[in-house]
Amino acid sequence: MPHIALPAPHPGIRGLLAFNPASGLRLSELAEQLLRGESPLSVGERELIAAYVSSLNCTRYCAAAHGATAAHRLDGDFALVDAVQADLATAPVSDLMRALLQLAGKVAESGLSVTEEDIAAARAVGADDTIIHDTVLIASAFCMYNRYVDGLAAITPDDPDVYRMIGAHLSDHGYLPQPGE
Repeated sequence: MPHIALPAPHPGIRGLLAFNPASGLRLSELAEQLLRGESPLSVGERELIAAYVSSLNCTRYCAAAHGATAAHRLDGDFALVDAVQADLATAPVSDLMRALLQLAGKVAESGLSVTEEDIAAARAVGADDTIIHDTVLIASAFCMYNRYVDGLAAITPDDPDVYRMIGAHLSDHGYLPQPGE
């Protein structure tokens, strides 16, 4: 049960965004820019970073919703998302993606946990300044989103099919409010 009275019983962050539409719009615009705007990383890769950080932060709603969105954007590969969230060391991802997810994990721990060695490891497998920047910014933003969702005890469904529907919707429509929402 959420810690505050929400205007609508929407799951996860959607209910919280509806509580204050002005800040909700800005948070939605930020997610849209980070996850769907211009970037050398694909939408699926950026969603995977968001899902991984959310899983490290134990934010079930965001880990499942962004995991499903990542899977939809990665050719329906739910097994890949599950493998990344279960054990990054053995997950079947590229060396670049593993380095970026490791970097994102350091950000989730603390920005001060990121070392020159982490940056060098990402550069060694092909990351440039833009990719490193985008990875750190997505990880940072999702720490904020995760704390928002968990700090207000957002509605968190148990049914995995709900997250598959959320993921399909986000994959197709993005993060900006749709007409009639």
